[in-house]
Amino acid sequence: MPPRPAVLTKRTLDKDLDKITHAEDVAKHVLRRLVAPGLGLIFVGLAMLFAGVYVFDRPGAMLVVAAAALAGYMAMNIGANDVTNNVGAAVGARAMTMGQALVIAAIFEVLGATVAGGEVVKTISANIVDAVQVSPVLLGWIMMAALMAAALWINLATWMNAPVSTTHAIVGAVIGAGISAVGPEPVNWRVMLEITSSWITSPLIGGLIAAGLLYLVKTLIIYRDDKVAAAQRWVPVLVAVMAGGFMAYMVLQLSPTGKFQSFTVLLIGIGIGLVSWLAARPLVLAQARALENRNSSLRTLFRLPLIGSAALLSFAHGANDVSNAVGPLSAIVHSVGIGGGGIGHPPLWVMLIGAFGISVGLLLFGPRLIRLVGEEITKLNPMRAYCVALSTAFTVIVASWLGLPVSTTHIAVGSVFGVGFFREWYTRHSKRRIAYIRRKAESFDIDEPEEPNIHETRRRYLVRRSHFMTIIAAWIVTVPVSAALAAMIYWVMFALFV
Repeated sequence: MPPRPAVLTKRTLDKDLDKITHAEDVAKHVLRRLVAPGLGLIFVGLAMLFAGVYVFDRPGAMLVVAAAALAGYMAMNIGANDVTNNVGAAVGARAMTMGQALVIAAIFEVLGATVAGGEVVKTISANIVDAVQVSPVLLGWIMMAALMAAALWINLATWMNAPVSTTHAIVGAVIGAGISAVGPEPVNWRVMLEITSSWITSPLIGGLIAAGLLYLVKTLIIYRDDKVAAAQRWVPVLVAVMAGGFMAYMVLQLSPTGKFQSFTVLLIGIGIGLVSWLAARPLVLAQARALENRNSSLRTLFRLPLIGSAALLSFAHGANDVSNAVGPLSAIVHSVGIGGGGIGHPPLWVMLIGAFGISVGLLLFGPRLIRLVGEEITKLNPMRAYCVALSTAFTVIVASWLGLPVSTTHIAVGSVFGVGFFREWYTRHSKRRIAYIRRKAESFDIDEPEEPNIHETRRRYLVRRSHFMTIIAAWIVTVPVSAALAAMIYWVMFALFV
C-alpha cells in the first residue's frame, strides 16, 4: 500500500513558525551580547586613530599607536570595574535611575580626568620606576608590558565579579615589568612605601569620615522629634560643605603652584559654601512642604545632596584613576621624544583617551556591577549613601591633590564598612536613640524606629562580613598577580621585538 502524502495542517504550520521565531530570538540574544564588546573594539580603534593623527611620521609612532590601544582598553576596564563605586550607592538608595547615574558619572569622569588628573599621572609615569635610571626605549617597553598585564587582569576580574583595585593592578604591573627589565634598583621604594601606606590608611580614613557624617545626620536630623524641620536646617549646610570643599580643591588644582595661600583657598571655599547654602535653602524648603514627619520623608530631602556627592565622587575618581590608564602611555609618549613639557606632564590627547575610555567602559559594561555595589553589599538609603559618597569623594580628592594613586574601590568599601559598624554600635549604645524610641512608644506613635531586635539589626543593617574577606583577598592577590603577569609579558615582548 503506497504511503499517504503528508498533509500540512494549521497546527503543524504554527509549530514550524514557532520554531523560526524561537531561532530568531536566540540569534538576537546572542548578537545583543556582542554589541558591547563590538563597540569597545571600535573605541580602541578610534584611540589608535586619534593617537596616529598626533604622532604620524614621528619616530616611534607605531609603538605609541599600540600603547594608545592598550591605554584605551585599560581605561574601559577601569570604567567597567571601578566607576561602579561612584554611583552604586545612589542607585542602590533609589536616589537616581541607572540611566541618570551612567550619564552623570560619564560626564564628571571626563571632567575630572582632563581638568585635575595630571598630578597622579606623574606618579605612575615617572616616580615608581625612576625614568632617569632607565633608558627611554626600555622604559617604553616596561610601560607597554604593564598596561597589557593590568588590563588583562582587570578584565578577568570584572568577568569573575571580583572587586579588585585598578590602582593596585597598574602599580604592581609597573613594578613587575620594571624589575624583570632592569632589576630592583631603579624602583623608587620610598614612593612605593608612600603608596602602600596610603592603600592601608585611606580605607580607614574613609570609614571614619563616613561614620562621623552618619553620626551627625542621626544626631541632628533622624532622631529629632521634628525630622523635617531639622532636615530643612541641616541639609543646606551639608550641601554647602560639599560645594565649598570641592571648590577649594578645584582652586588648588587649577591655579599655578604658590599663587594662593592656604588661608585664601579656605576663604574661597567658605565663600562658595555660603553661596551654595543660600541657593540650596529655598530648594529644600520647597521640597519639605507637605512632607510627613517620617524617616521616609528624609529620602526626598537627601536626594539632591546625594546626586551632588555622586557627581563629586565621579570627578574625584576621574582625577585619580585616569592615571592608571594614561600614566604608562604618557611615559611611552615621552620615551620616544614626542611629548612636551616633561615626562610628568601628559599631552591633552593622552588624557582624552583615558577620560573617554573610562566613560565608554562605564556605559557599556557598568550597569551589572553598579547593581552589585549598590544593592547586594549592604542596605542603603539616601542618608547612608550620602555619607559613603561624600566621605569617599573627599578622601580621593585629598589623595589626588597629594599625588597619591589610592584605591577608590577600597576607600568606598571602607566607607561602607564604617557606616555599617557605626550603625551597629549606635543601635546598641546610643542614649539619644533609646530615648527617642521610648518617647515614641509612650505616645503610641512609633515612627519607624530602627530595628529594636538586635538579630534583625545585624541581618539587615551591617555590611556582609564575607565581602570583607573577599576584598582583602583581592587586595592581597592583585599586586603580585599583576606584577608576575607583567614580568612574563615583558619577557615575551623582549624576545619577539627587542
